[in-house]
Amino acid sequence: MKLVFATNNKNKLKEVQALVPNHIEIVSLSDIGCTEDIPETSTTIEGNAKQKVNYVKDNYGYDCFADDTGLEVEALNYKPGVYSARYAGEDKDANANMDKLLNELNSKGNRNAQFKTVIALILDGELITFTGICSGNITENKKGLGGFGYDPIFLPNGYDKTFAELPLSEKNKIGHRGKAVQQLIKHLS
Repeated sequence: MKLVFATNNKNKLKEVQALVPNHIEIVSLSDIGCTEDIPETSTTIEGNAKQKVNYVKDNYGYDCFADDTGLEVEALNYKPGVYSARYAGEDKDANANMDKLLNELNSKGNRNAQFKTVIALILDGELITFTGICSGNITENKKGLGGFGYDPIFLPNGYDKTFAELPLSEKNKIGHRGKAVQQLIKHLS
């Protein structure tokens, strides 16, 4: 089975390819010739995931899946949420996003947060969503060199290492995207 993953994010692609069984071949947007930025104008994580799969199906004709992920911080009224990638501006600068978030949490005692991933799948005319959540806390400083995005400041519950300090195999077991992808795989099986 060949399935398009509606992303050009090499880090996300690598994470998902590591989870999917060998009989499912995952191809990216660039593999199908889609080089434009797909609009993400929804006000919800689920809405953006659905928007991406519909765009690929409507413009390229492929069944596919897409994800959207947000970091939801309790003390910040669950921000940055759907705006996580652009929290500090349109440049999608991970370090600037983390710096802004850490600065906003300086005076807050509550550092509870969760990563939420929604995967939308369009297959044989049917649209289905899968949600994965990983709860944890925001650290006071960046730690670790692995991962991407907010991984250096996210400490999953029950762990003493940030996502950026954990090996990809461990992050995929407990992480938001891994949980959503496992649901996707189960559905495809």
